[in-house]
Amino acid sequence: MMSSRLGSVAVGAVLATAGFAGLAQAPAVVHAQDSKARTADGKPDFSGIYEWPKAATGERCRCSATIFDRNLFAPLKPGGEPFYEKPNGDPRHDEPRNFCMPAGFPSGMLSANAVQFVQNKNYLVIVHEFQRMTRIIPLDGRPYRQGLEPMYNGDSVGHWEGDTLVIATTNFKRWGLDDYYYSDPKQYRMHSDALKVTEHIKWKDAQTLAYQMTIDDPKTFTRAWSEDFTMAAKPEWDKTGLFEYVCEENNRCPGGKCPAP
Repeated sequence: MMSSRLGSVAVGAVLATAGFAGLAQAPAVVHAQDSKARTADGKPDFSGIYEWPKAATGERCRCSATIFDRNLFAPLKPGGEPFYEKPNGDPRHDEPRNFCMPAGFPSGMLSANAVQFVQNKNYLVIVHEFQRMTRIIPLDGRPYRQGLEPMYNGDSVGHWEGDTLVIATTNFKRWGLDDYYYSDPKQYRMHSDALKVTEHIKWKDAQTLAYQMTIDDPKTFTRAWSEDFTMAAKPEWDKTGLFEYVCEENNRCPGGKCPAP
């Protein structure tokens, strides 16, 4: 895996390629330091660069990425035991990211890299530096798309509840919930294909977003459960922008351990 510094974030090019010219023309000035900034329709403007979500309370992971606090989990329902899955010796299963496979969501959102929001009236685009995970979230009240196969990052739609943005994501394939593997290499935490994730985003103060994630996995848990995070605004990072994240398709050194020539 390789990263190189970009002089500026090429978000405009990404969005234009995706067909969202209106977003590509968004002003370059970041608003993260001003919680009173609003889009044209009067909604809070979250545009800016942030630290990754960090747990607001409870246990903190001493690894390179954030994990969920297991003390907040709902009880497992009968049949939900595969949530805890043991490594099986297949490196594409045990750490698929070593082979350039996606971290998926919500795991990728919790990774310890910068996150950029680009917003206008109709869309919020979230670009995570890790794996360049990009989510294009419509804010106009449209329903979920139909006929799509399950995805690593799911299908997201957003709506406003006052000054709080609510994003609901569904249509996942079964995949890793978080990076718990790096805390206990004997266990993965795997969500099912029935997962629904709801995010609530609002300003906590002029420098910080309050970010809540609710996990609803009816194949695994008896009820939905939530964890609260904060995301610190980093307008000083805008000058440099996000790093480019490149993963080579034929990575032959899983875990950084390369075979002898």
